[in-house]
Amino acid sequence: MIDHLSVGVTDIEAAERFYDAVLSTVGLKRLAALDGVRAYGGERIEFLAMLPFDKQPASIGNGTHIAFKARSDADVDAFHAAALNLGGSDEGAPGPRPYPHAEVYAAYVRDPFGNKLEVLRGGFAP
Repeated sequence: MIDHLSVGVTDIEAAERFYDAVLSTVGLKRLAALDGVRAYGGERIEFLAMLPFDKQPASIGNGTHIAFKARSDADVDAFHAAALNLGGSDEGAPGPRPYPHAEVYAAYVRDPFGNKLEVLRGGFAP
């Protein structure tokens, strides 16, 4: 249903440093670096960090977050730690969370630009 997601950032080089390290903890890598855009994924581009196309300041969406799938609880812990070490802020330490359908192991952070990210083992996908 969803092809890819993107977040607006204010500094593409800072975004590259942050997302290169944080997304590597869950098996994703930078697949492309274009002017003002860094693209990440596994086999295909699934996530973009980018300067807004309209040249206006990037802003965050209230109530919006992007969830990345982790392979293990240790990957959730590593993602959270990497995010905090690279200028992100804690929005919920790693631990079990009751979802409507199952319990998951998850953590929440904000990237240095204010975007809310979740990382979880479990989730809605099988």
